Amino acid sequence: MSLFIVVALTSCNYGETLQSYFVANQESPNFVSIDIPVSFVSVDNIELTDDQKEAYESIDKLNMLGYTLGENNAEEYKVELAKVQTLLKDEKYQELFRGGNSTDGKVVVKYIGDDDYIDELIIFGNANDRGFAIIRVLGDNMQPAKIMKLGDVVGKLSSDETAVNEFMNFFDFQ
Repeated sequence: MSLFIVVALTSCNYGETLQSYFVANQESPNFVSIDIPVSFVSVDNIELTDDQKEAYESIDKLNMLGYTLGENNAEEYKVELAKVQTLLKDEKYQELFRGGNSTDGKVVVKYIGDDDYIDELIIFGNANDRGFAIIRVLGDNMQPAKIMKLGDVVGKLSSDETAVNEFMNFFDFQ
């Protein structure tokens, strides 16, 4: 029994997770945080393809966290950027794709799940002159190929979703 308890306690990961990073920084200076149930993002006035509709319905919630780079926080920005990059190196995150360059900034998309169905999609981007943003797309049995087709829908959201639009404008995702 003692051996079981020791193994159980040592196998637990007490390190920081992406979720705990979100919680710890959602009200910190230089951070902006938005948590949105997908039901609050109306796509009623947008014509969706069957794949886009299926993808939309598989999403439960969006968690967004951004760090704004300013004149007086460059060192803190580097520390926070390194923390996020370290968190995303965890082997539970599989890379879907990456892009960008070292001059302007980079985007990486990772997920938790298998190649066919995922439970969490992570979009992480940094713009060297503006800061970084992390978007966690949470749902059940989301299909990566179909989820990626929702990118076209973001620019068509109504003004009621201005919080999402402003966040997405941070990196010119629209």
